Amino acid sequence: VLLCRGMHTSKNENTERAEPFYRLSVPKQKTSSEIINEARNVLRTLRTRRPFTPTEDQRKLFGSGSSRTPQNRPPSVFSLHASSFDLAESRPVSGVRLSPLDHKPLLVTFAKDEDSSISLPKPPANAAEVRKVSSVRARLFRRTSQGNFLSAKMVPPDQNEEKLDSEETAMMNNLCRSNNNCLAEQRSYTPFNDESGKLICNKIISRSEREDFLKEKAGKFLFQVREEPVLLKYSNVDQMKNPGTSSSWPRSTGWKRRLTGLEDETRMNESDQEEIFWHIKILPILHELEEEDNIENLCLACIKLYQALNEGNMLGKRFKRRSVLLKTLYKLVDIDSDPLCLKVAKIILAMKVDGKNLLSVCKLAFKICRNEKNDYIIQNERLLDSLLEVLRTEDLQKNNEGLLYCMGAIKFMSGNAVLLNEMVIKGAVEMLLQLMKRINNIKENDTYFSSLGHLLVQLTATLRNLADLPPARRQLICGGAVSELCVALEQRINDKDVCTYIVRIFSKLSSYDDFCAALADCSRCYILFLALLNKHQKQQDLVIRIIFILGNLTEKNNQAREQFFKEKGSVNTLISLFQTYHELDLNAQKWYREREGEEKNHPKHPSETEDVLIKLIRVLANLSIHPSVGAALAAAHRVIELLVTVLESKSVDDCEELVINTATTINNLSYYKVKNSAVQDRKLHIAEMLLKLLMSNNMDGVVEAVRVFGNLSQYHEICDFIIQKKIYKFVIALLDAKNQDVCFSACGVLLNLTVDENKRALLMEEGGIGKLVDCLRDFGPSDWDLACLICKTLWNFSEDITSAASCFGEDTDVLLVLLTSLLDEELALDYSLDRDLRDYHKLYWEREFKPVAEKLIDRIQSHHSFLPPGTITPF
Repeated sequence: VLLCRGMHTSKNENTERAEPFYRLSVPKQKTSSEIINEARNVLRTLRTRRPFTPTEDQRKLFGSGSSRTPQNRPPSVFSLHASSFDLAESRPVSGVRLSPLDHKPLLVTFAKDEDSSISLPKPPANAAEVRKVSSVRARLFRRTSQGNFLSAKMVPPDQNEEKLDSEETAMMNNLCRSNNNCLAEQRSYTPFNDESGKLICNKIISRSEREDFLKEKAGKFLFQVREEPVLLKYSNVDQMKNPGTSSSWPRSTGWKRRLTGLEDETRMNESDQEEIFWHIKILPILHELEEEDNIENLCLACIKLYQALNEGNMLGKRFKRRSVLLKTLYKLVDIDSDPLCLKVAKIILAMKVDGKNLLSVCKLAFKICRNEKNDYIIQNERLLDSLLEVLRTEDLQKNNEGLLYCMGAIKFMSGNAVLLNEMVIKGAVEMLLQLMKRINNIKENDTYFSSLGHLLVQLTATLRNLADLPPARRQLICGGAVSELCVALEQRINDKDVCTYIVRIFSKLSSYDDFCAALADCSRCYILFLALLNKHQKQQDLVIRIIFILGNLTEKNNQAREQFFKEKGSVNTLISLFQTYHELDLNAQKWYREREGEEKNHPKHPSETEDVLIKLIRVLANLSIHPSVGAALAAAHRVIELLVTVLESKSVDDCEELVINTATTINNLSYYKVKNSAVQDRKLHIAEMLLKLLMSNNMDGVVEAVRVFGNLSQYHEICDFIIQKKIYKFVIALLDAKNQDVCFSACGVLLNLTVDENKRALLMEEGGIGKLVDCLRDFGPSDWDLACLICKTLWNFSEDITSAASCFGEDTDVLLVLLTSLLDEELALDYSLDRDLRDYHKLYWEREFKPVAEKLIDRIQSHHSFLPPGTITPF
């Protein structure tokens, strides 16, 4: 409660023992409701708006306010062409290492001379070798004589019902039966280095071309030849005789085979299937991509290509023909079409390129996402999945520049509400936190530390956008985001961009109780914030957010108030900031005053410097709630001096929030009666500054000024000032405000004024008794704290009572009826309320209001001559 002088007794009433009203006769256990109620009456925390972050006009890798110079950061704009890619890095990776050959194989080639005749090498003289090759031909014959040897899903749609006709079958049978004219060719699964062995067509495969392809395939099986004999037995003669009856390749398991030193036949089958699938399904699409000049048709071809590659299990690094495929795709980058480039980028990313190609395709994705108009097509193409996969799998140090542009593209996506929700659904929050952990593990002496700072800027900017979504906030808390962000903040304290984005994340999330509690539990955050404030003191956008975070931490958490205050240099840092930004504000005011003659409009308030001061003063107000911290701040002369300077230089019309917050902070600090109190030393000057606020048209400002006078009126000098400046008239008038908080503050001032018997008569002259009785009637049953304060004021006022009528005048009987009714528990307490609220009211009624009201009614009745019954209207 507001401090008061206490309950005074008359000299003739020796039987009454004087007790201060703020001391309870019975110990009580405070409930949470009581604590909230007391906070309203005595010390109050402050809230303020979160600092505003304007949206960038253009999407850039680094914003316009970046501390990085153009020379020290990767570019947001660049040229990208087919030449930006490197075909040499696109070759497949072999997962198979073959053992050396004991026998040097002979390669069978189909070379066409001018007469289109086939030239074949001579067969080996060794009989064992002849048997081996014959066995291979037998198997080849079985393979190629099975008619429909492509599964239904491998054949193009228009050929699903087509089978090899009798002419094709006969041709293949004749080809395969020429055992003496065919020799085995070595088959290797290492990357295709022999360009002559690649089958590349530059036009759509016709029926005759397919025949040539099948002929070539029949003669180009590659085998490792060893000394051990290989026995291949065919178990189904009918199938050989009727090659067109086999329905699918899996039926070709009729072989009983022994393989020693040869590659597994299944692997060979898969390779053959891949090569056939390539020629039947992929090459026609590549030809279309090379010949087509219509953007829409090219986009459709890319869609077909991706589907075909996925169908043939050709996505990834182990596809043999990927270099040919990628070379065609790289050429499409030169076409100026974002929809086409988006589809191309999706396929290239699916091919798992690395090195320079990964960097180039990430730049391509970045370039597409940089244009906000592309957000819709990006949603449809599911580019986000591919980019998240890059972040998840690629090496952080080896591909840090590629990851930078990949992360930049995702940052741009996070500016779109639909894509932002999609990120949360697809686990982007957890993935980004894992990436941050990997970056945090790179120490400052590492070669990549500096370049990874660029990546961290994109990552934290994305998390800042994700922090807007409730599901993402929960994932950030559960994923230990506070700890990782603090580690990054500590490691990158010299990187203003990283620090700003992390502080923006904290600024957003600290507005929520659950995250604020998690941040308050991170003990090192306080020293980190202080270090940042000291290092970047004049970086307004960074300072204002750190101060806002500290205000959130100290608003509801008493432990946070104490912990921050105990950090070395905490108060000195706040004072230094206060002085810096107050001087900046004074200079800005002076500049505008000098420019008034040039019709310069006054800036909209609060200005940037005023906003820093608002949030800084809020921290001081919230810190002062803690008893020991508040007492220390009340004795800090520099703090009080700066607060008073604000009241001197500002009016409530200039900047309402700043002035009212300053008055609230002074009110909190004036609560503490400590040795060497700076408030007490400057109390008269403070009262003079508050007089301006009291006489303003701003009701919130008036209430704050009255609250401060409620505490300062404990001093005789302030009471004299109130009488001298006629402030008491204004305070009595406030009792008509019909507002509980206003009446409460006014009663606090009047209570302290009535301690001095020379000032009591002023209360009667201005009709104060009647107004107090009205307040008791209007608010008593709903606010027992206010009812108690009114009774205390009337008790002090009536200390020298000789007659109730002369003391309370015409309000005497109404007051008696009111007190009688309010002391009746059944009438006073509303039992229709829920149990908790009813218990809360009863507690205050019994321990606060009832003792004072009973003494007051006894005093009035003992000095009152009752009127005849029926002359008083019951309450």
